[in-house]
Amino acid sequence: MFVDSVVIMLQAGKGGDGAVSFLREAFRPKGGPDGGDGGDGGSVILKVTPGRNSLNDLASKKSYKAEPGQPGGNRNMSGRKGKDVTLEVPPGTLVYRQNSGELVCDLTENHATFVVAKGGKGGRGNSKFAHALNQAPRMAEKGTAGDEGKFRFELKLIAEVGLVGLPNAGKSTFLSRVTRATPRVASYPFTTLTPHLGVAQLGEGRELVLADIPGLIEGASSGKGLGDAFLRHVERTGMLLHLIDGAAPEVGGPEPLEAYRTIRAELESYAGGGLATKPELVALNKVDALDPEEAARRAAELSAAIGKPVYPISGVSGAGCKELLDLLDRERHSTGVDPWDVS
Repeated sequence: MFVDSVVIMLQAGKGGDGAVSFLREAFRPKGGPDGGDGGDGGSVILKVTPGRNSLNDLASKKSYKAEPGQPGGNRNMSGRKGKDVTLEVPPGTLVYRQNSGELVCDLTENHATFVVAKGGKGGRGNSKFAHALNQAPRMAEKGTAGDEGKFRFELKLIAEVGLVGLPNAGKSTFLSRVTRATPRVASYPFTTLTPHLGVAQLGEGRELVLADIPGLIEGASSGKGLGDAFLRHVERTGMLLHLIDGAAPEVGGPEPLEAYRTIRAELESYAGGGLATKPELVALNKVDALDPEEAARRAAELSAAIGKPVYPISGVSGAGCKELLDLLDRERHSTGVDPWDVS
């Protein structure tokens, strides 16, 4: 099961109490205060871990609690600091306070860390309160409570190119053709129930990160079918590759122009993310199922109708895929799109 939203309770550790103690040694009856400080409570820390693309592990528990600090001891011995709890999250994770909806952090940089719940401060022992007018203080500080609360984690996958299209447009097949990703591929609607990331190697050290977004249907932006649950992942893509099933009319499916307009309408209806304004390349997929003349005709007709180039490709045979990746790479550099820039 793919999890991209989860609410969990986080609790940092309480700080340890300071100690009230007096030095007791032979021949030193007035050794003075020697109560040590309490240790700080452990914190809950988030760490961005490359390679993770869901919140499944985080959702395995309803709450996470860091260790409290230990109290101080005699002979000015400080209490041990509580152990931190480190939670690994995927790049693209946003964290909100559940009650207020306040955005706490937006984690996009690999290996970045963020203290989401800070441990409490350890209290001072009585040795810290000694002064000329009170050489034998019998007081110490209590440790303070650590941060706690319910937090909502939401994942928006980060990719340079987002693959969009109707179910069966061939997005998963294309992704598996051009990257090492292994999404499930079959010939029925909603094959892809989870987004997949893949990295296409373009040569000379260049690479392109693509995200296969589950197929959308008419009304998806308002919750129909798979709903808008996965449209949020399109928000973090720098540009779109819109795949159209060129062979769909052969089996009673929509004409290419109808398929294109359906998806564009959903992107425009989705509230937030500016999906409709992202740079877009359009490809007519599955041309291996058509004769070359028919494939060229359908691509030309769609291009004339939408006013932009349409590139015939086949995720099955690989025809046109390398050329399309090169076009995406050039488009990425010409537009300067950067999905990692979330300012």
